[in-house]
Amino acid sequence: MADQQRWIVLKFGGTSVSRRHRWDTIGTLAAKRRAESGARVLVVVSALSGVTNELQAIADGHGIDARIDALVERHRAFCAELGLEPDAVLGERLRVLRALAGDRRAGTRPLDWQAEVLAQGELLSSTLGVAYLRAQGHEVGWCDARQWLHAVELPNQSEWARRLSVNCRYFDQPDFPSRFCSADAPVLVTQGFIARHADGGTAILGRGGSDTSAAYFGALLKAQRVEIWTDVPGMFSANPREVPDARLLARLDYAEAQEIATTGAKVLHPRSIAPCRDAGVPMAILDTERPDLPGTRIDASVVTVPGVKAISRRNGIVLVSMESIGMWQQVGFLADVFERFKRHGLSVDLIGSSETNVTVSLDPSENLVNTNVLEALSADLAEVCRVKVIAPCAAITLVGRGMRSLLHRLSDVWATFGRERVHLISQSSNDLNLTFVIDEADAEGLLPQLHAELIRSGAMPVRDASVFGPSWREIAHGRVARPTPWWVGKRAALLERARAGTPRYVYDLATVRERARALRGDPVDRPFYAIKANAHPAILRALVEEGFGLECVSQGELEHAFASVPGLAPERVLFTPSFAPRREFEAAFARGAHVNVDAIEALQRWPELFRGRSIGLRLDLGHGDGHHEKVVTGGAEAKFGLPLSRFDAFVAEARRLGARIAALHAHLGSGIEDPRHWREVYATLAALAEGLDSVETIDVGGGLPIPYTPDAEPFDLAAWRAGLAEVKAAYPRYRLAIEPGRYLVAEAGVLLASATQVVEKDGVRRVGLDAGMNALMRPALYDAWHAIHNLSRPDDEGAVAFDVVGPICESSDVLGRARLLPAATAEGDTMLIADAGAYGMTMANTYNLRALPAEDVL
Repeated sequence: MADQQRWIVLKFGGTSVSRRHRWDTIGTLAAKRRAESGARVLVVVSALSGVTNELQAIADGHGIDARIDALVERHRAFCAELGLEPDAVLGERLRVLRALAGDRRAGTRPLDWQAEVLAQGELLSSTLGVAYLRAQGHEVGWCDARQWLHAVELPNQSEWARRLSVNCRYFDQPDFPSRFCSADAPVLVTQGFIARHADGGTAILGRGGSDTSAAYFGALLKAQRVEIWTDVPGMFSANPREVPDARLLARLDYAEAQEIATTGAKVLHPRSIAPCRDAGVPMAILDTERPDLPGTRIDASVVTVPGVKAISRRNGIVLVSMESIGMWQQVGFLADVFERFKRHGLSVDLIGSSETNVTVSLDPSENLVNTNVLEALSADLAEVCRVKVIAPCAAITLVGRGMRSLLHRLSDVWATFGRERVHLISQSSNDLNLTFVIDEADAEGLLPQLHAELIRSGAMPVRDASVFGPSWREIAHGRVARPTPWWVGKRAALLERARAGTPRYVYDLATVRERARALRGDPVDRPFYAIKANAHPAILRALVEEGFGLECVSQGELEHAFASVPGLAPERVLFTPSFAPRREFEAAFARGAHVNVDAIEALQRWPELFRGRSIGLRLDLGHGDGHHEKVVTGGAEAKFGLPLSRFDAFVAEARRLGARIAALHAHLGSGIEDPRHWREVYATLAALAEGLDSVETIDVGGGLPIPYTPDAEPFDLAAWRAGLAEVKAAYPRYRLAIEPGRYLVAEAGVLLASATQVVEKDGVRRVGLDAGMNALMRPALYDAWHAIHNLSRPDDEGAVAFDVVGPICESSDVLGRARLLPAATAEGDTMLIADAGAYGMTMANTYNLRALPAEDVL
């Protein structure tokens, strides 16, 4: 194709054309694209931000004269801001706008008049933009989109849709590039949103019209690409306003982008994808304010990557439930039903059916929102079935390739939806989406939780850089600097330890002390360390020296604590067992430890044991949280804690025995990322304590997370501390106790192992280690992620993906999948598994009769 027939299409939305510096960006980008490719550039623009809404109000007959006056003044003011003469640049356009108010059609507001009104925004912005770019020295031409985009009528279209929500012909016009706009200017500016009606008048493309106009031009011109420039960096794995940790989607195929746009992403209109897909024109979504960001690329050459790419929410969903015993094997029942939806101009989205019920969802539309069509539909359907309308609902959709193959990874997602009322579940026939419809009120706050669960389960493969880019939090605020791990500077010492034999845990006491000092002090009065995380004597002694007490959950841990820390004061020991036998409670009382109880049955069955004692009460607050379903320790599914419904009964039984409730305690899960969690726990427990005279201490448990994965944010300790200080100030009479484990020791420990074999099987490389799930249970038990490094080859180039496996005869003996390691990794190399200081050695076992790992302390 000759150079003058090669095009790149750039579309800019309302926010991108409403400021002077944005037009400077438009000019710079158009010139840059021209210089890079040698192709001509077509710039498609929307109306100034908010103008189309005002024009719609005028088209609806609301305050026509006042609104036109305001629009005239706004455009004249912006023209002056651009350093242009308003009358010279926009005089004719503004006269046309005013004339529409006096048009004889304005009284009856026919559809052709409304279309002309709505078109004025783009005509004004494009005229103004061309004048400004020319004044800045750019060689720019102007063309009227209505000369080139022609509306086509579709079957069953209403008169309204044929004028105000049209489609345009974009195929079977091979001569279009040679015919298009004979102007010699290398850059042309045209309008989005508008087209020519069959009668020669104006037609409107409707919602998302500017995106779609750009796509039509891209398809007709067989453009090199269509770039949609907007005020966000691209499509994300969730709405960044709801989910700050949502990841930029760097690369999608057309089908995935279509599903994401259709199911809720506002950044690209769904109608705009088909023209580019059919013509094979690549698309990109880019940020006008941050033009250097890579954005989202959409084309047909994307390598298929199975997994959930995005989760979205659509509010305003209406469900129509139709029930009839007579529908069983009744020929034509559905045809009768759907003919009624067609009669009322309603499009059905999701469908669920049983022997006696069909339930469908309706997406919000102007017809649905602005008329009483539901009432009419219900009356119509009542002739053939019983009808129930359920609204407002929200549709939450998971989008990605191979959804059926991911169902086993969605257990946490199923569990989350199981706590809500689900009206409808729908899986697409093309295996690209899975949708849950729930009450709109129940959807509030659900997306961040579901997004985190998808990442934790591996269903959303965020570490695949070919698909996922940075998070919105990182884009908006920059990446939080992560300190260099302690083991990097102690590589030589670690290699020396490995030569003494592996597998071997090595702990850095300096890191333990650093974490302890970060937690102690105001507002915490009584810090305890949960020794189940790591019971190494040197770690226990270091933490006691740093002011921590020790929290134990068994008699064995009690004895170990006192044996490891000579002279340990009993009041610095907390005993919080789960379903322990009576003898363990007796041993704890005999030691003088603080004892927590979480069942009224213990008081009832062993009254003499608790009579006259001072005890703590562990409560279940009715909900839990954590990095995996198996670490959630609150809610009806959890075995821990007294339910709030039995609180009064427990208090009464304790009083009958003369037992004094000195502390209220709640620990609801592990690896909880929201720093507000502990504040809410304290507030709930303190409110309960106000009804008792005996409570001295509020224990909010532990569960503080660490950033295991490379993209995880470090826990916001400042926000955690501030939240606790705020709520404690409201209840100053109580001492605040905490009992973290993981936060203090996880990053202080590494597991050293030796590579045993390196093999390849059906394209998958595996490196075997002499440590497996017997040495580190967390990956097998919780799908936990640990960084894995080849300590012997820290500077090797050419990293490739390996699955890292152990020597245990179990399929789940996998420490990490698709980990990038040096291609030269070989037998005998020392491998380091990071952040293994918590729940590593304490969960190690001798399965397959393999020896326990050794332990060293630095």
